[in-house]
Amino acid sequence: MVVGTGSSLPARVVTNADLAEQMDTSDAWIVQRTGIRQRHIAAADETTSVLGARAARAALEDAGLTADDIDLVICATSTPDHTFPATATQIQAALGIHQGAAFDLQAVCAGFVFAVSTADKFLTTGAARRALVVGAETFSRIVDWEDRTTCVLFGDGAGAIVLEAQDEAGNRGVLSASLRSDGRHREKLYVDGGPGSTGTTGHLRMEGRDVFRFAVGQVTDVIVEAFAQAGVTAEELDWFVPHQANRRIIEASADKIGIAREKIVLTVDRHGNTSAASIPLALDVARRDGRIQAGDLVMIEAIGGGFSWGAALIRW
Repeated sequence: MVVGTGSSLPARVVTNADLAEQMDTSDAWIVQRTGIRQRHIAAADETTSVLGARAARAALEDAGLTADDIDLVICATSTPDHTFPATATQIQAALGIHQGAAFDLQAVCAGFVFAVSTADKFLTTGAARRALVVGAETFSRIVDWEDRTTCVLFGDGAGAIVLEAQDEAGNRGVLSASLRSDGRHREKLYVDGGPGSTGTTGHLRMEGRDVFRFAVGQVTDVIVEAFAQAGVTAEELDWFVPHQANRRIIEASADKIGIAREKIVLTVDRHGNTSAASIPLALDVARRDGRIQAGDLVMIEAIGGGFSWGAALIRW
């Protein structure tokens, strides 16, 4: 079950008006198409692991736990500090965790959903007792700041949750998860570089219309399957916490499944698209402002490059 949440955002805020001073765009254009009003941009010394460690530390404090209580760290990220070692190991070291395993998971924007599902498998099989699941990104470092169609979409940040295996948890924790990938769609959302191909970091490239159509038309299959696996319906859901990429995609997906819009947790206006960090950031916001309460049924859902997409149902 989820016993703690935490988040970390860089201090620097870049508004749509700020971007309009640098390129041919406007606040109205960005808001109309995406719902984004601002995003946070990491400082030079704020690496992905720095942001991730801050969020993880906050989650540990929220759970009332220490480094000695954690035996698994998974970091979902597409912007690691280094090719290796894993960013998760740097978060582990920063927190003073000296036991258990730590590794990264790469499923782009769907990474946190994949990481939660993976951590759940460790916990339910007894391979770990408590898992720190982090989503952390510095996407500002891989966007092309001369491409106004993509650079306005992304921001930096990190979020984390602590999952704990409890003998008396009852029907709480991860109830179901549905994951999908289809590598045939690589050209629609990818980074044009890498150590094994160009030897460079590369920049993010996206066919926005194709991603929008796929996200609305296809991705809802994992939501339906997650509901079916758990034996619940959309009407029983308390909160829908999707990947925060585009408000129009989020609302269209919810409408298609029959999830009431008042049940949607939206942070895309404040954070922009923070890739794997967006869901845990939104979870932390909704839990700390009192919306998500113990016993609530929460759906997380995301699609990322590749394409990879997934959904998971959590009883809080």
